Amino acid sequence: MISVRKMVRVYSYIRFSTPEQADGSSLARQAEYASQYAEKNGYTLDQSLSLRDEGLSAYHQRHISQGALGVFLRAVDDGLVPSGSILIIEALDRLSRAEPIIAQALLSQIINAGITVVTASDGKAYSRESLKANPMDLVYSLLVMIRAHEESDTKSKRVLAALRLQCQAWQAGTYRGHIRNGKPPTWLVETGSVEWPLYELNTARAEALRHAIDLYRQGYGGSAIAGRLNKAGISYTGRPIVGSHLYKIIRRPDLYGAKLIEVDGEQFELSDYYPAIMSRDEWDSLQQKRRTRKKAPSSEIPGIITGIGLCRCGYCGSTMNGINFTGKAKAAGRMQEGWRRLICARSSNTNDCPVGSSVMLGPVERAVINYCRDQMDLGALLERSDVQSDLRTKMIRLDEKLADVTTSIEKLTDALLVTDEPPLSVMRKLRELEKTQANLEQERAQISSELTGFSSSAGADLLTEWQALSAGLGDQLDYDSRMTLRDLVQRTFIGIDVYIKGIDAIPAGAAARVAALLIKRLAPVRDPIDLVLKFRSGAVRVMRVSAKTGEWVAQLDV
Repeated sequence: MISVRKMVRVYSYIRFSTPEQADGSSLARQAEYASQYAEKNGYTLDQSLSLRDEGLSAYHQRHISQGALGVFLRAVDDGLVPSGSILIIEALDRLSRAEPIIAQALLSQIINAGITVVTASDGKAYSRESLKANPMDLVYSLLVMIRAHEESDTKSKRVLAALRLQCQAWQAGTYRGHIRNGKPPTWLVETGSVEWPLYELNTARAEALRHAIDLYRQGYGGSAIAGRLNKAGISYTGRPIVGSHLYKIIRRPDLYGAKLIEVDGEQFELSDYYPAIMSRDEWDSLQQKRRTRKKAPSSEIPGIITGIGLCRCGYCGSTMNGINFTGKAKAAGRMQEGWRRLICARSSNTNDCPVGSSVMLGPVERAVINYCRDQMDLGALLERSDVQSDLRTKMIRLDEKLADVTTSIEKLTDALLVTDEPPLSVMRKLRELEKTQANLEQERAQISSELTGFSSSAGADLLTEWQALSAGLGDQLDYDSRMTLRDLVQRTFIGIDVYIKGIDAIPAGAAARVAALLIKRLAPVRDPIDLVLKFRSGAVRVMRVSAKTGEWVAQLDV
């Protein structure tokens, strides 16, 4: 009888956490050891899996979550690595430097799958059979893992302590050197200096990013922006732009030059660490737009007042939607006016609006555009000092509440420091105060952003943009012009209520009495549409327009 020797596969796993370790002899030594081990024992060195983790930490388990070891473990689970195989590592600390109980569980997971682990540094083999025969090897492996974790834990604490000191020194203004934590933005290059300025803008990439952000402000979605930039051959990363990536970019504080570093749960903001793409006020405004932004339009003829969460039915309060009958579109996306309609969502979905039906969308859009372009007092509507005063008063009250809450938190924290077992009632109260503090800070940030948007310079700039961009525009606007006007509408109004058959069509009740007072002051017109324009400054205007032409014939201040 001929004896057939079972083929045993040998896999070699190599990991180092810094590039410097790759330059040493351990890499070549382990590769040579694996080859010789397989040849000596008549095994097959399997190189079909790339088991090499460069720069991935075994202390934070990134070599499992992100690296080759994780791939190997999944291959074992999927049966791609057969039972009886051998995994060669330089030493047990290459396998894991996590807490000993976690590291031991990882070793057990591999061994229980029928894989033998061999350490090249001492030639030891760990398998179920060998550990059963020599139980002290299990104790030895645990001691090695304890030592490896303690070394990494000590090193980590030292690194974190040094990092915290650097951050504190930066904030205090006593240090202006590199703080190596994370990667710098792709639109920057290092100056080569060890002192500030540490970076400078890559002009081409910075301009590409500014262009992308401008398009975002105008209402373009990530995919549309990526398509435009990629078609033009420009990028802020040096690679083709991915639409979803932009949504992450616009949240980053490095846009205004700050670097955020978290050290053991404590967050540090390092101001002026990077060259800024925009000011902090501009960044705050961008965040406000991001929070209130609706989904980008998919239509070839995007609405100017619809699709951005501003336009509502005056009768029932539901969203007003723009409907384009695209099958009726002519060349270049143009369409007869009657095939673009404005309709209440409740009316179209449930037929539950007290005053249903629809009207042509074009005249309503033109009415808003022409009003903002032609009204000489638009600047006054955009700059309401009484609204700004109210906001500043709210800000002062919020600051007072924040100060009281912060003082209470500090007192409770001081009390907790003198006891080893704090009462549960005190801990609950502290959590409540911390939650209140977070809510107050969020509300304060919101008001601060609104104040920034109501500044006189912002109002003047917005008025200039309306007059410059709207002048001479005809009924048929191209895509880019519509997106520009859409952005201006978002920055000008917080709401536009539409009464497609006039305010007097409101059903009987309290609303009808209010309407009656307004109607007397509005000029009569056949087939009227009444618009209630709610400006971001807090001003409100009622405007009556013709449903056919969009010409506005009367207005009044509410």
